[in-house]
Amino acid sequence: MGFFNKIKNIFTKDKKEDESAKLYDTGLAKTRNEFVSKLSFLGVKYTKIDEEYYEALEEILINADIGVNTVTKFMDSLRKRVKEENISNTKELNEIIVDELFIIYVNNESLSDKINIKENGKTVILFVGVNGVGKTTSIAKIAYKYINMGKKVMMIAGDTFRAGAYEQLKEWSQKTGSYFYGKENSDPASVIYDGLEAALNNDSDIILIDTAGRLQNKDNLMQELSKMNKVIEKVIPDCNKETLLVIDATTGQNGILQAKAFKEITDVTGIVLTKLDGTAKGGIVLAIKEEVNIPVKFIGLGEKMTDLEPFDIENYIYGLFKDMM
Repeated sequence: MGFFNKIKNIFTKDKKEDESAKLYDTGLAKTRNEFVSKLSFLGVKYTKIDEEYYEALEEILINADIGVNTVTKFMDSLRKRVKEENISNTKELNEIIVDELFIIYVNNESLSDKINIKENGKTVILFVGVNGVGKTTSIAKIAYKYINMGKKVMMIAGDTFRAGAYEQLKEWSQKTGSYFYGKENSDPASVIYDGLEAALNNDSDIILIDTAGRLQNKDNLMQELSKMNKVIEKVIPDCNKETLLVIDATTGQNGILQAKAFKEITDVTGIVLTKLDGTAKGGIVLAIKEEVNIPVKFIGLGEKMTDLEPFDIENYIYGLFKDMM
């Protein structure tokens, strides 16, 4: 039945040994144990699909942090399909639920969940996000990933005033084997200008730029990010540029609010969702896409350098629902 059977057939045969699928499996265990166990229990508790069933399902989805707006839209679609396809069996409905959650994320759009790496040129990735979400660690993990792919990576410390930000990024550059440029207590845009010039001189392929995590004064941050973008366009006009917003998955709906706030002040091209393994509310992936319309590009599924994975909707759905297959 649609997507459910597709992933059931693919993953039960081909993906059990796939390393990425294993990471998703392990990293989403908390959400799966909480979410799917409740979903499975619904099929036992309710023998027919009625209003009481729908209300119980809605509560489970909201508790998984899928978000009220997303859940409302989802429930409307589900009710419509149940009526149109004359579904009365709750087990069969579970397959429809998987299908509809997949449809919510994809939504017939071609939003890319991949980083737009320029093969014969420079790729500049600007990282934004509030303090404490794992921004610097995410930069390090992404640097490590691309260095292992044979790329030259440069880190630029654009967060010039927060105590320890410069040293922290410099330390990560040494651990990952990245180039580094930074200057404390300086204008961030001028630091980025000099860092980009250094990246041209050492012929770096990928340039990762840390930025300040302030959101209290949106106008100041918007001006600062605007200056940074102008500098990037001036120094490397033909680069591929991404702006990734880093969000801590354990903050739940607060992460959605952060995404909406940053979307207002700069052109965010993708989300890095950290600490997804640390929450039982992994439905936030679906809520972010539906409510903010920004694709998730990386998810954090553990502490190790290799535990930041490019987002894959099939692996994600499998990680959530494999116990139902």
